[in-house]
Amino acid sequence: MEIIKKGILLMLLIATIFSCKTIEKNKNLSKTSNTSKAILEKLKSDGFKTFDYVDEKTKDTVIMQQYFIAFLKKGDNRSPQNKEESESLQKAHRAHLGKMYDLGFADISGPIGNDGDIRGVTIYNVPNIKLADSLANSDPMVKAGRLKIEIHPWWAGKGYKLR
Repeated sequence: MEIIKKGILLMLLIATIFSCKTIEKNKNLSKTSNTSKAILEKLKSDGFKTFDYVDEKTKDTVIMQQYFIAFLKKGDNRSPQNKEESESLQKAHRAHLGKMYDLGFADISGPIGNDGDIRGVTIYNVPNIKLADSLANSDPMVKAGRLKIEIHPWWAGKGYKLR
């Protein structure tokens, strides 16, 4: 009889420990869900298109956001420029992209590594294609006709970093 009592007590102790861990895990999931929910609500209230899903492996909520990818392509005005003009335009182009980063409108930008039609890419973190197009077309290189813009909606996980 004493062995049965000890066995029952041991089982109750194990059940209590597991139930505490489950409660703690559920609390953590609730915190994550509330954080994800708040992020989604903020993005949606700011006009961004989003959706979310739960990663089966990590059980984390992944928030997908629509960004806009702008391809900077060779423009119609490709006539040779003197060195001073070229350097001035390039400086203004980099300043424009820097301003886009500072204002939070662009997340990443850079040139393409060959001499093809596409000269560079910028990812715009704005709520709609109209704004992305307006910002991209305000680039001094675009205004000068050296580059032209082609924009597409692009989905990516919110908060992921390049490796």
